[in-house]
Amino acid sequence: MDAALLIRIALVISVVLIVIALGLRSTPADATYVLSRPRLLVRSLVAMNVIMPLIAVLLVNSFNLKTPVEVALVALAISPLPPFLPAKRLNLTSHSYIYGIVVAAAVCSIALVPFTVWLLSLYYHSQRIAIVKVLLVVAVTVLVPLAIGLFIHRTWPARADHLAALLTKIGMGLVILALVPVLVMEWPTLRSLVGDGTLAAAAVLSGIGLFVGHMLAGNDPEKQTVLALATASRHPGVAVVAGISASVQAPRLVTAAVLLAFLVSMLVSAPYVNWRRRVHAAAASGAMAPSR
Repeated sequence: MDAALLIRIALVISVVLIVIALGLRSTPADATYVLSRPRLLVRSLVAMNVIMPLIAVLLVNSFNLKTPVEVALVALAISPLPPFLPAKRLNLTSHSYIYGIVVAAAVCSIALVPFTVWLLSLYYHSQRIAIVKVLLVVAVTVLVPLAIGLFIHRTWPARADHLAALLTKIGMGLVILALVPVLVMEWPTLRSLVGDGTLAAAAVLSGIGLFVGHMLAGNDPEKQTVLALATASRHPGVAVVAGISASVQAPRLVTAAVLLAFLVSMLVSAPYVNWRRRVHAAAASGAMAPSR
């Protein structure tokens, strides 16, 4: 068993543990929160699964990028959101929308991601359409562990919070342990993408995603924050599989481009996260202040 395989296994295990923790902290009502609100569901899906892929296609046609990089950015735009939005850091009082949007994005991605991968494969003239692999990544890293977490929460509610905290720590620790060697191994490929427009395209894509999600969420400040981050942030594991499935060229370059775009998205989102944390903290302080 080589180092690359061990790293991939560690990343999968880390995401699975984090999603189980997400399920442990939620209830069935939380999981169906967005699915039971059609207007909110439509706005969320339009932001994440219609506008973002269209913007990604426009961007890659505006920048002079390598074909595998173009595929990677579009694949990242069509992937479901990562199951670890920073709810605690954001001082959010209600987590139902976070849990609900993760479930809605995962359920809808069962149909949307393979369909978009198929369209991409036609556009880039690829015969390798690994739809089953895409579905497997979504199921293994989101749907199944979320169901496990919900089941444990319902069966042993008294232990759910403690177990969720433990699994989150282990999962985030594995992410750090796995990403460091990935960055080392892929550094030459990542460095080849600096200066060719990839960084700029990824930054613009993330920035527009934050704006689109914030504007389409309605007037609720917490929903604005959640949908903005959900629109700008995507599941890198699904993006890698989808990108490699849609393009036969340079799979390592696709992987490096997805990783670089994901890191850029985190950096671009950081100022927004800090701003929204202050907004929610001020709102919470105002709500707790005694009336005179």
